Amino acid sequence: MRQNMILSPNFDHMKAILLKEEELFLEDVPTPVPGQGEVLVQIVAAGFNPIDYQMRRGKSERKKMRSPILGREFSGIVVKNGPQAEKFQPGSPVFAAAGSMGSNGTYAEFVVVPEAILAGKPDNLSFEEAAGVPVAYLTALQVMNRGGLSLEKSIFITGAAGGVGLALIKLLLGKGFTNIVATAGSTQSRQALIHCGLPETNIIDYRSEAVKVERLFDHCIDIVGTAMSELCAGLLAVNGTYIDITALSTSYARELLFDKGAIIINISNYAYATTGNTVYYGQHLKTVAELMRAGELTAPPVKLIGRLSVETVEQAHDLLENNRSKGQKLVMRIS
Repeated sequence: MRQNMILSPNFDHMKAILLKEEELFLEDVPTPVPGQGEVLVQIVAAGFNPIDYQMRRGKSERKKMRSPILGREFSGIVVKNGPQAEKFQPGSPVFAAAGSMGSNGTYAEFVVVPEAILAGKPDNLSFEEAAGVPVAYLTALQVMNRGGLSLEKSIFITGAAGGVGLALIKLLLGKGFTNIVATAGSTQSRQALIHCGLPETNIIDYRSEAVKVERLFDHCIDIVGTAMSELCAGLLAVNGTYIDITALSTSYARELLFDKGAIIINISNYAYATTGNTVYYGQHLKTVAELMRAGELTAPPVKLIGRLSVETVEQAHDLLENNRSKGQKLVMRIS
């Protein structure tokens, strides 16, 4: 595909997957129209994230939905500019973490988003690879910027072979961090971490080996929650830092963290959007894009689940909900 082409400039309706209760339906809906400072993007590929199935299941993130269409990140082609949107012209290949800032989610053929959240797609990434980057890397970058991490401190990471975990491992290793222990739940996940450069001796199988970890850590980064939050709390040193990316810690974990006088840092990708700070997303995604263009960072390994359909979404949600993505970023091809 030529990256400077406009895929479909004339349209009135688009196909999208709508959530009704917990059921999904493929329907035709009106194509959104860009307003001031906004652009209309034809989505080429959309990434899947755990927050998608959590919203579907009615978790607390459900309140963040602006439309009945799920999906938080995408790559695509700008097809129309609203007033005072001039940074990306029609035909520009872009990618973004839309979150709840878009007219709708990304399980759709089109989305209107603030131009400020977009970054130009690196030429050395396919649209599928680019669609799997924004949420994971923006989350990982926030951990790096806010976590108070330092080279001499020890770090424990759960769910390290997922999208956020792999992005974080790459960023940490690129900055010279070596005192890292991470969990993996399958051979494929272990291999994904090794491929990133993490020594095999620094990887534990949380299903069978975690109880044998006898050291305590200065930082525990929890990307899984529930039972793994308790593992993190148990392995955290007194006055250590618990970095929570899930909001799924248990009451027992919170009790342990309180008893240890832990510093708790909540990492929320949508926090900045709540105050209208859309520029944050574009600026930081541009940083990620520049690192990828330079070859200093690489996109996560991608598993293309299928094209825009209810069956594709259900399969992806099932893989994520049952922790069977095996170190791959799940992506859906839209157009």
